Amino acid sequence: MPEKILHILSQRPSKTGSGITLESLVRQASQAGWKQAAVVGIPADEKQPEVGFLQPSDIFPIRFKNETKTGLSADLDFPIPGMSDVMPYPSSVWSTLKNSQLEKYRQVWTRHLEKVIMTFQPTIIHSNHVWLVSSLIKDVAPDIPVLTTCHATGLRQIKLCPHLAEEVLQGCRRNDHFFVLRHDHATDLARVLDFSKKRAQKAISLAGVGYREEIFKTTEHRVPLSGKNLIYVGKFSNAKGLPWLLDALKILLPSHPDLHLNVAGDGAGPEAEILRTRMGQMSQSVTMHGMLSQENLARLMGQCDVCILPSFYEGVPLVLVEAAACGCKLVSTELPGVMEQIAPVLGSALQLVPLPRLTNVDIPHPDDLYDFTRNLAAGISRSINEKSHFIPELSPFTWKAVFERVQEVWLGFSNDI
Repeated sequence: MPEKILHILSQRPSKTGSGITLESLVRQASQAGWKQAAVVGIPADEKQPEVGFLQPSDIFPIRFKNETKTGLSADLDFPIPGMSDVMPYPSSVWSTLKNSQLEKYRQVWTRHLEKVIMTFQPTIIHSNHVWLVSSLIKDVAPDIPVLTTCHATGLRQIKLCPHLAEEVLQGCRRNDHFFVLRHDHATDLARVLDFSKKRAQKAISLAGVGYREEIFKTTEHRVPLSGKNLIYVGKFSNAKGLPWLLDALKILLPSHPDLHLNVAGDGAGPEAEILRTRMGQMSQSVTMHGMLSQENLARLMGQCDVCILPSFYEGVPLVLVEAAACGCKLVSTELPGVMEQIAPVLGSALQLVPLPRLTNVDIPHPDDLYDFTRNLAAGISRSINEKSHFIPELSPFTWKAVFERVQEVWLGFSNDI
């Protein structure tokens, strides 16, 4: 068995898809007997982050300024930069950071990683995101294998931040292996890193995404909420399609007065505030539940009829698998990750909605929004009127299956050391 894995995530653990990936891999690896530690980013007021089964002494956080709570000691005097420009918590936007902030960010992460690596002495380093932190690890640990999970948001930031693109690409090219969520990410990653076909085949592998089957499941004691209940899980963000989901709900309410939308998630910034205000004005038909633990999210999913993902950009949206496991019917835009990995498995449980044209990675063309909203409303209507559906076989999406694919690569590098 290999010795030690050091996990690195430049964001908060458990709050986003990459944070849940970190949490889940750590849990699986702990059960498989690996010695682990983690470096994560947290706000200054968070006392001690939790990452899987790790002891507090094995978690090495970098603390970022919390704008709502002043006077706290922080390693960096700005909020955590988010890999998405709209995060479910207060964050900085990469494209707006000043050069002085970026330089301080590099310095703090480099010094911190030097100390952690000297203390923990990892056999393998597993980072998350093809972005700035992953690009500087080899400066600190040139002789340790560095494996990086590409969550696709780094590929998007490369387009949004051209002034950082070459630095990220040059640094990340030195890393030894990459995991991707779906096949087209492998193609995109090989292209931006300028890998030869031979290197791409050797250095990029599909990990996929997983869900926690012990949490997300149907129960005999499922007590549905009154009326017809929809659930949206995600950030308060235009890129997630939330404004047009609210528009679709308004279209449906006259013919379905018992329809109710449950929103699990949160957001920060002007865009999120506009959506929060709008949903507050629709309180008879919309309930904002805030950020939920996975246990509470599973409980709410089990009480709802249809889970809706109206997003314009995702990697592989695990929320659809989680909701299906809890017995929900599903409505989703025709995202590449949905069409490649999820739709073939979910079958008739899933209603698909055509995407509008996109003027950028996740910005819909205004001329298409009228039809998009009506197509979304039609998909929801079909789903709520469907009398029954099957619960599909979801074993390929368990974290155990994902971990087995990742561990196979870890073992290869460990055996080479």
